[in-house]
Amino acid sequence: MRTVKAFAAPEAGSALEPFEYELGPLGSNDIDIKVEHCGLCHTDLSLRDNVWGATQFPFVGGHEATGTVIDIGAEVTHVKIGDRVGLGGHSHYCMSCRQCLDGDHNLCESVQSTVSPGRHGAFADIVRATGVSVIKLPDDLDAKDAGPLFCAGITVFNPFVKFDIKPTDRIAVLGIGGLGHLALQFGKAWGCHVTALTSSSSKNEEAMALGAHAVINSRDPEALAAAAGSFDVILSTVDVALDWNLIISMLKRKGRLHFLGVQAVPAELQLMPLMFLQLSLSSSLVGSPHTISDMLEFCARHDIRVVTEHFPFDKINEALAHLESGDARYRIVLDS
Repeated sequence: MRTVKAFAAPEAGSALEPFEYELGPLGSNDIDIKVEHCGLCHTDLSLRDNVWGATQFPFVGGHEATGTVIDIGAEVTHVKIGDRVGLGGHSHYCMSCRQCLDGDHNLCESVQSTVSPGRHGAFADIVRATGVSVIKLPDDLDAKDAGPLFCAGITVFNPFVKFDIKPTDRIAVLGIGGLGHLALQFGKAWGCHVTALTSSSSKNEEAMALGAHAVINSRDPEALAAAAGSFDVILSTVDVALDWNLIISMLKRKGRLHFLGVQAVPAELQLMPLMFLQLSLSSSLVGSPHTISDMLEFCARHDIRVVTEHFPFDKINEALAHLESGDARYRIVLDS
């Protein structure tokens, strides 16, 4: 039995407090990780505040963890004690449904979230997960900034793989924040011509430095209209309502608008342009362990880095407040 020291919200919307709990006996496919760094995500805020009505309290968040393996079950073979590893949004897959057998573990019919009811996340000194949900880090990837790759990183990398984005494509990234700043880097390293669509002129120079070849003001209808028919793919990372018909008009024939940011309101769309120009709408969330592993290798090979701000774990409430303010550039990481 292990005693875990964590930070937990005792009730919806409350500040996080020190919290201890006991881990049960180690299962044959279980892996215990000593947490050294953990990224913060807006999902942690939503769960803390019980926005979706499914949070169980006390709530221990955290699903962007990197650290060291300290114990493994008898059936674990892909990592060993002492390995540097990471853990993202999923902590368990059934390994027997059609989706798992097809390699789409993130679509597993019995997937368990790292912060799902009955599990405690990585706002702690130890986090437990099972099987292939734990991914070994490449030797030349810096663990202190790698945590957000297991959520934001894989979210924006997955469509490059699953939707056959080509190196010759012209793509646009809508929203330059925690997701978008990584999408720019992936797009450039993939070989694409990349345009940043942002409403914040203060991010123009940063966007270019991160890999954009051009920047367009996403709140300027004339600038958007001037880019009509320009892009093979638009990756939307925003969570606000926009004129989606105007955004869609920027696609080439057979182009794709792919949603990565969670939309809280319905999108009003005119279907006729989609039909006549054979356009596609799609969306995705995170990715399979295999795709995560490929993404980590891709980041190491192309020196793709998360832009981070760091807080010590005991300043977790200050870090959450900074995230909630919207001022973070671009991901926040807690350090043990």
